[in-house]
Amino acid sequence: MVENAAGPRGKLILRTLAMPADTNSKGDIFGGWIMSQMDIAGGIMSQEIANSRMVTVAVNSMKFIHPVLVGDVVACYGSVVRIGTTSITLELEVWVKSVGRREDGESPFLKVTEAAFTYVAIDKNGKKKPISKNM
Repeated sequence: MVENAAGPRGKLILRTLAMPADTNSKGDIFGGWIMSQMDIAGGIMSQEIANSRMVTVAVNSMKFIHPVLVGDVVACYGSVVRIGTTSITLELEVWVKSVGRREDGESPFLKVTEAAFTYVAIDKNGKKKPISKNM
């Protein structure tokens, strides 16, 4: 994953607003809140791809690049890294849009976090099951 990407990679999955209730004592948004939003987005994307119930089994890598501030519009983008027999690995990126971050001539969009999440397809009993190849 590249920190200085020209823009978001992948499909827009989720947008939300960073709120004061999601901050730490210094006023920055908790990293755990960002991770939660990424997991929600990845869950949505993996279920759409596999047309199956999916569960998170791993966060393979996670990099926090910049803090997220109250009032930032938080957007999570995702792309497929790998589809296996029972699992899907996604590359997820979080970008924010904030007029408050903008300086003359700079883009108000900023990549703040990137991660690789792995999800596994499960049946109604919670057991691994193959992902349909009819995608």
